[in-house]
Amino acid sequence: MPSNRIGRINEEIQRELAALIPTVKDPRVAGAGMISVTAVETTPDLKYAKIYVSVLDKSASAQALKGLKSAAGWLRRELGRALSLRSTPELSFVRDDSIDKGAHILDLLRDPEVVKPPNPANEHIILDEED
Repeated sequence: MPSNRIGRINEEIQRELAALIPTVKDPRVAGAGMISVTAVETTPDLKYAKIYVSVLDKSASAQALKGLKSAAGWLRRELGRALSLRSTPELSFVRDDSIDKGAHILDLLRDPEVVKPPNPANEHIILDEED
């Protein structure tokens, strides 16, 4: 039976980094506003971890990523103190724009000029209306 060890480690790293990132003193990170850790992908040998981050202020996202890359050593050390792993993975930060893509798709779905009109062959189907 395969274990979900890597998944549990990814969740722990995500939780710890979400708590550590607001304490980073780099002005590029502190001035970026809210930074969310959306996902973590760790290699099976736990040598490398790819951290997906989403920045609320899109104009400061590039600077925030540079600040996080600069603080990666400190974050790795603090992560090693918080987690009991044989080796703490090397952190690489990647901008996650999946929230922007989801919002764009939602806008497209709400636009009546983009969404096709209902199929007349399905008029007999009654959907419950939400109040």
